[in-house]
Amino acid sequence: MPNLINEIVVRQLSDEFARAEGMVIVSLNGLTVEETEGLRESLAESGVRLRMVRNRLAALALEQRGVKLAENVLVGNVACAWGSSEDTIKIAKAVQKAVRTRDPKKKGELAIRGGLFEGNALDARSAAALAELPGKDELRAMLLGLLSGPARSLATLLAAPGTSLARVVDAHARKGESPA
Repeated sequence: MPNLINEIVVRQLSDEFARAEGMVIVSLNGLTVEETEGLRESLAESGVRLRMVRNRLAALALEQRGVKLAENVLVGNVACAWGSSEDTIKIAKAVQKAVRTRDPKKKGELAIRGGLFEGNALDARSAAALAELPGKDELRAMLLGLLSGPARSLATLLAAPGTSLARVVDAHARKGESPA
């Protein structure tokens, strides 16, 4: 019976991993229930679910998808969170924020172990670097600034001669002189 259950779990994980554009694998060794729940809640605000998976079953599901992770990624007490590319960036940001705000005196390790982004396996360092990427809204704002900057400069340059002429006429009018 357990083999049948494991097969069902692997099939389900394989289907979910196939639809996911990205994934972050997080080490939860030594975390308290409150800390784990806090991380789950911060991810749930982004619409992502953190799920504890059996390492062997997750490795099998990823292999069915054609992804081979490093040996040290799926070791110990780990959890996975997956979704779209945007979700993956949000996951990495939430985990990095939890790592920064965690009390360093507490035992245990909260760290990104690895991940998957648009079909490419990531090591811990590359997966953590996802937290530094800007989100979709930030990218849109940057693009808008790049597009509107030259137009704003051109409008300022075109308006400058007329503005200068108006200032000269105004200065002469205030002195009581008539402009020649």
